[in-house]
Amino acid sequence: MYEFPYKPGDRVRIVQQVPRLTGTLTTRVEGEIVTFGQSKTGSWFAHSKDKKLWLDRVEIRKDDGELVVVNLDQYSRVEPTSEPTKA
Repeated sequence: MYEFPYKPGDRVRIVQQVPRLTGTLTTRVEGEIVTFGQSKTGSWFAHSKDKKLWLDRVEIRKDDGELVVVNLDQYSRVEPTSEPTKA
């Protein structure tokens, strides 16, 4: 897990790109961070903690109240949309 500079309550935009044969597919989600952490998947992965594949995940609450869970990867970019909350 890498250093995540944002805290619950911060507003962010997450932009992800999925490489394809012809071009890339770009998705964006914007809202308030609810939680951030690592979660294990149902996928088996040898020599990992609990023998599972662990992913960095951010839960975002969009302005309309919808909750979105985003799996972060090397194609993810997290951008602040306002000043971070004070610690």
